[in-house]
Amino acid sequence: MSGSYPAPGVRRLITASVMAATVMNSLDSTIANVALPHIQGSVSASADEITWVLTSYIVAAAIMTPLTGWLAGRFGRKRLMLWSIVGFTVVSGLCGLSSSLGELIGFRLLQGVFGAALVPMSQAILLDINPPENHGTAMSVWGMGAILGPIIGPALGGWLTDNLDWRWVFYINLPIGVLAFAGLSLSLSETKDAERSRLDFFGFAMLALSIGSLQLMLDRGQTADWFNSLEICIEAGSALFFGYLFVAHTLTAKKPFIDLAMFGDRNFLLGSIIGFFLGTLLFGVLALLPPMLENLMGYPVVLTGLVTAPRGVGTLVTMTASGYLLKRFDPRLLIAIGFGFAAWSMYRMAHFSLGMDETPVILSGFIQGLGTGLIFVPLATIAFATLNPTYRNEGAAMFTLLRNIGSAMGISVLQALTVRSSAAVHSRLIEGIRPDNPVLTQTNPGFDFSAPEMIARMNAQVSRQASMVSYIDVFWLLFLFTLAILPLLLLMRHKRQPAGEALHLHLD
Repeated sequence: MSGSYPAPGVRRLITASVMAATVMNSLDSTIANVALPHIQGSVSASADEITWVLTSYIVAAAIMTPLTGWLAGRFGRKRLMLWSIVGFTVVSGLCGLSSSLGELIGFRLLQGVFGAALVPMSQAILLDINPPENHGTAMSVWGMGAILGPIIGPALGGWLTDNLDWRWVFYINLPIGVLAFAGLSLSLSETKDAERSRLDFFGFAMLALSIGSLQLMLDRGQTADWFNSLEICIEAGSALFFGYLFVAHTLTAKKPFIDLAMFGDRNFLLGSIIGFFLGTLLFGVLALLPPMLENLMGYPVVLTGLVTAPRGVGTLVTMTASGYLLKRFDPRLLIAIGFGFAAWSMYRMAHFSLGMDETPVILSGFIQGLGTGLIFVPLATIAFATLNPTYRNEGAAMFTLLRNIGSAMGISVLQALTVRSSAAVHSRLIEGIRPDNPVLTQTNPGFDFSAPEMIARMNAQVSRQASMVSYIDVFWLLFLFTLAILPLLLLMRHKRQPAGEALHLHLD
């Protein structure tokens, strides 16, 4: 069987090349976030307009991700990867050269289009070039690129913006893209389906419109005040309508765009569901921490990046060890331990306070990073362990898509909960700010209700306390949410191997 796999040297070159492409793409999902204020001033955009720099990339990538499985089968995986790398690299340079908001948004759309295939195809390639007993190690390498990129993106983006220029958050992709293209051109052999299937255009169009509407709703909801806005109502209605048409068409078409048979594999179905929740858990926290640290505790951007960086260190530690651990332990056990670490980190975050130093942030982040590595790699391995290889391209695309949708939904829901909880807590606290309250008299002697300056300072302090309480409430919710996911692991299957035999992942 080993004869069907590339030689070890070629395999290492392929791995390094696809990981360069994965890191390049995953970095771009978060690296531009911290540069938005600088970009806003450079292109003379309003606060509402500048968010489209992020929205355009997210929506385009979400729409194109489901199509990558069909493109790989129709044109070949190597050709798709090379086209994607070239397009992503060139458009990254054009993003850095942009002189207006319209140009930047247009090029970010193209970045999302070209980048959509990089993460799922890199996963499929690493599974195909390695024998089954090495799939755990291969997924640990892949997971480093897929997860570490978004984690270190804000810190790297902050450093590049402060020390060079915001344009370098895009220029940094150029050398990475060149190296990835050269490596894959030399080492990767072409693979594509023997039968060139026709594209179910109606199914793809309905899925794309549904996903695009959902992503717009999630990304714009907080800014537009959710369902009090006609825009959000239209986007929600469109997501449901086109989603219904896609499901109805898929269930009745002879050759639908998405072959639902792959979800008949229990491990893949449950792995995709857990991956959806993992996206909510991981990226929801990543979205909450920077504004909490910067707005409530006055951390500068660079310090925020530094105190959140240990999360990436923890992820790196367990991802590095996951390939070794998967050969000796049931992957379900590793995932359960990973969720245990994640729950522990949420418990520690639920005890944050405005008077704390950096230590609780660093420790909780490191613990969550340990959990992320122990979840992500075994989950990616066991999800594809029993899936028929003919579904690998489509499966990798759907696995990535569902995780990304979970991330987008988690970020939007948690931000909305934080804002609404803060308003509710603020209204409760403000009830105690009255002249007949003895506690106020004792803690703030001489407080003058007729002095606007004192009223303003008191309101600012109440707002700060209310915001902290809202973050703590959300962390408690995530703690319970993490524990609630664990029972799903009992439904997954893992075939035990004979003594002394390495972990074997059946692909038939």
